[in-house]
Amino acid sequence: MQPRNMSMSGVVDLAAVKAAGEAKAKAEQARAEAARQVGQGGGSGPAAGAVPPSALVIDVDEAGFERDVLQLSAEVPVVLDFWAEWCEPCKQLSPLLERLTVQANGRLVLAKVDVDANQMLMQQFGIQGIPAVFAVVAGQVLPLFQGVAPEQQIRETLAQLIQVAEERFGIIGIEVDPNAEGAAAGAADADVEPPAGPHDALLEAAVVALDAGDLGGAVQAYKNVLADDPANSEAKLGLAQAELLARVQHMNPQAVRTAAAENPKDPAAQIAAADLDLVGGHVEDAFGRLVDTVRVTFGDERDSVRLRLLELFEVIGADDPRVTAARTALARVLF
Repeated sequence: MQPRNMSMSGVVDLAAVKAAGEAKAKAEQARAEAARQVGQGGGSGPAAGAVPPSALVIDVDEAGFERDVLQLSAEVPVVLDFWAEWCEPCKQLSPLLERLTVQANGRLVLAKVDVDANQMLMQQFGIQGIPAVFAVVAGQVLPLFQGVAPEQQIRETLAQLIQVAEERFGIIGIEVDPNAEGAAAGAADADVEPPAGPHDALLEAAVVALDAGDLGGAVQAYKNVLADDPANSEAKLGLAQAELLARVQHMNPQAVRTAAAENPKDPAAQIAAADLDLVGGHVEDAFGRLVDTVRVTFGDERDSVRLRLLELFEVIGADDPRVTAARTALARVLF
């Protein structure tokens, strides 16, 4: 059976587990708590800082479902693999899902559910046959597919899931430490090759361009890296910073702030002022300004503000508590 086309209209209610509203609220609380623990150097599990690739695949049961799936889904999309030892198709699909999850480098977590040991979960998800694959994002469930599908179709489905999580919920995943225990086995399973040598040269070229004030050159150098290595965190951060500097370099700060003050509902005016706020080190002001603008705008205008806010999150970094707080505030005004 081919994967179903995913859309947010496919979200179903997990009423038998938790009411959707309660699940979302608890997911937001979990996100804030994870950020607090990371800041204190504590916490455990995938949401508590960098994890080894082996931690991206977990076994889940009914008792730990809320903690290991619903709460974790505030940080990273969780793919649910319903399987059983006697299921031959499951033995084909599960290793593929594990490999693709590790390849996603922290943008997904795979939670494996043994249906023989978790009959209640099977019933609550309305599963008629296995293997069956679902996803949970911000406490909400998306049906993905049932049965064994071709690898390319599964890749495309998971890529769309990652896109939905980032664009609709601002969820970008968790950090993976390739040097942690179990990394060698995870890398072997994922068939992931290390970045090619030219990436280092391109990253260095980007830094040189930044130092020289050549923002356009720096932007292009970072884009060249990401064209070959889309998950390169250094290039993502560098690109976000370089694009921000390029946007503000010719601004008239006084004119921008005057326009923003006089037009509080003008998305373009507020976006420009937020860029200046961030460059000036006023991170909370920048985030708060755009969250407030999302609240009073609609349609394409709202979407443009939301996307700029996500770009600014990239500049600061996903682990920063200010980003975590702003993501929670954004979720509240969107949903």
